[in-house]
Amino acid sequence: MRLSFLVLLPVSAAKITPTGSTILLNEIAYYISPHSIGNIALEEHVLDGIESAFGFSPVSVLAQETRPDDLVSVFSTWNATDDVFQPGFAQLILNETQSLGTSTTQEVEIFTQNPSTVVGYVTKSKVPKGPYLLDKETGNLHQAYRLYDDFAGAFTEALLDNNDGTFQVLSAKVVGSATLTIGVPSRLYYEPSKEKPLAGVRIAVKDIFSLAGVKQSNGNRAWYHLYPPNNVTGTAISRLVEAGAVIVGTQKLSQFATSEVATVDWVDYHSPFNPRGDGYQDPSSSSSGAGASVASYRWLDAAVGTDTGGSIRSPAGVNGVFGNRASHGIVSLDHVMPLSEPLDTVGFLVRDPALWDKLQAVMYESNYTSLASSQPKYPTDIMTVTYPNSNTEAGALLNEFAAALAKFVGGSVTTLDVANRWTSAETNSHAGLNFTETFNITYPVLTGKGQDDAVVKPFFADYAKHYDGRQPFINPSPLARWAWAANYSWDEALQNKTIFAGWFNSQILPPVDDPLQCSSSLVLYAGKTGTQSPRNRYDIALPMPFTGFSAARMSVFSGCPDFIYPLGEVSRFSNLTNHDENLPVAVGILAAKGCDGLLARLAIDLVDEGILKVPEVGGSIDGSPILF
Repeated sequence: MRLSFLVLLPVSAAKITPTGSTILLNEIAYYISPHSIGNIALEEHVLDGIESAFGFSPVSVLAQETRPDDLVSVFSTWNATDDVFQPGFAQLILNETQSLGTSTTQEVEIFTQNPSTVVGYVTKSKVPKGPYLLDKETGNLHQAYRLYDDFAGAFTEALLDNNDGTFQVLSAKVVGSATLTIGVPSRLYYEPSKEKPLAGVRIAVKDIFSLAGVKQSNGNRAWYHLYPPNNVTGTAISRLVEAGAVIVGTQKLSQFATSEVATVDWVDYHSPFNPRGDGYQDPSSSSSGAGASVASYRWLDAAVGTDTGGSIRSPAGVNGVFGNRASHGIVSLDHVMPLSEPLDTVGFLVRDPALWDKLQAVMYESNYTSLASSQPKYPTDIMTVTYPNSNTEAGALLNEFAAALAKFVGGSVTTLDVANRWTSAETNSHAGLNFTETFNITYPVLTGKGQDDAVVKPFFADYAKHYDGRQPFINPSPLARWAWAANYSWDEALQNKTIFAGWFNSQILPPVDDPLQCSSSLVLYAGKTGTQSPRNRYDIALPMPFTGFSAARMSVFSGCPDFIYPLGEVSRFSNLTNHDENLPVAVGILAAKGCDGLLARLAIDLVDEGILKVPEVGGSIDGSPILF
């Protein structure tokens, strides 16, 4: 006997959400955005014979004012300036017309491979010029994203803007060795304006910033899997998005933004790869992905990082790019994981100093004075702190820069001994406090205890509640620093920091009333000297807190801006490649608190003077190939 069974299941609608598709066009990988940018009407015969995949055909949309005689010039410019456009998008060229009845079709030769068809189209919405994927069935136009391999291992998530204030994971993969795939839209879609000064600028964000719709890790696997996606984007990143910036992904950091040594301390995630030199130097931390990516990828314009004790400046230095620790308090840090609120700042890592100024003007708003269209009156007093002599190759570069800077501003260079100046009772009411003892543990206490209430306690409680009282895994470095700082006083450390700020900002680096000068002096210190820090280390000692005072702590305690300029490179013999390799040298430069715009403009002027160079991506700042 044959039995039949009828199983009744609850009736529910199947929810299918498109997340985009990937194609290869002339062997280049592209992602087709699931979001339509507009709809066009074409005569039916136009699409006959046009190649397609998944029903999508590559097309190019012209600007309205384009004339047929201009096509060769237009596409030559597109091909040279946009990394997304390629000749494969030129088989069908769409030129807007008033109506289908007046549309024309003509054959033109734009590229030598195949003739192109130019056809008129009608649309109710303005479509920006550039390459698109056309849905042949619906007439919808979808933006094309070129896909790149994150070979430096710098990203945690690749993102796509949903155009509604939220982001989604960009679901695409190209060939790569255990790496993410990042998608970037065509630069042709964007026209900078007064309202959108950053239109089309591609930016990556350190994975401690809240982005609506995106899960956050803070460099910790347990955190990433415990909490749902964020539902809000904080002030700092919102300002960039509102100005037209394209957020392409979130980036790796050392865990909870503490300092970690590549390989030795990185357990939950693998440290990104510094492309400079032999390719196996530590990218530094905590904004590790930011520095490595800006030095590696021409398709990325900038990265947002945070700097508490050097988390932007150090990666900028060893990766050979520009980076800034902003004046403290210059922008709200809402919806950003704190390391130490009295010390935390947000800044950028970039290759182009002109873009650097624009980024800061957008993020810092009224707290930033751009001098891009003004003629600054640079301070003539140049002071160096713990500066090397010229007996080494790196020392020679640093001193040559100091001399060139002094000549450029019409000033002179003097030496500043911060600890010695502290002892002057005439200018310091706290001169009786021993400098070394007072500031020896200020930084490690403020950072070691800075996350107790805002991060550590709630995280541990939430994890224990979810996992039957268990404790989440924490990398060795933050765990050791939290434990060490628990034995010291937060209030005393904060008081010492406040004392230093009051003295330094009034006696060492005070501001001046003239906004074109802003700062009384400029202070230089050796940012990086090309020292090797290979990542194939097997240290067995527990990480220790950074005690003591250094030149890099001046801005940390005072709250003044501290910018890193790449100066050049020095040759070092690498035991890994058995060859001489070049490693970056960088200078740190300080101005009075609130004078961030002065340092940004100075970088622009020094590039124009040939004193600084715009760094290239690659194995060196001159653009040599990256070693793998």
